[in-house]
Amino acid sequence: MENDNSKENKLNIELPEDVADGIYSNLAVITHSQSEFVCDFVQMMPGMPKAKVRSRVVMTPENAKRLLNALQDNISKYEEQRGKIAAEGQNLPPMNFGTPQTEA
Repeated sequence: MENDNSKENKLNIELPEDVADGIYSNLAVITHSQSEFVCDFVQMMPGMPKAKVRSRVVMTPENAKRLLNALQDNISKYEEQRGKIAAEGQNLPPMNFGTPQTEA
């Protein structure tokens, strides 16, 4: 017999066609205020002085922490299966470089 709570805990996630292809990003700029974290996903092209934000995700501090934990868990699992991920690209700016804080 199936527990009624298991039906309530299931989440049906819809992936619209226009989002399914995803976007390519090789830089993330992360800023925060007291009430939110803003992640701008940027596409930088080699030798170009200008880069374009391809997507922006705004979330609560609690959800940002959940994302961090999920990324750490997935990176650990990936490295267990495929080996350590090299930290190459040292000449690129850090993922959260000197941007102004977001106003809520």
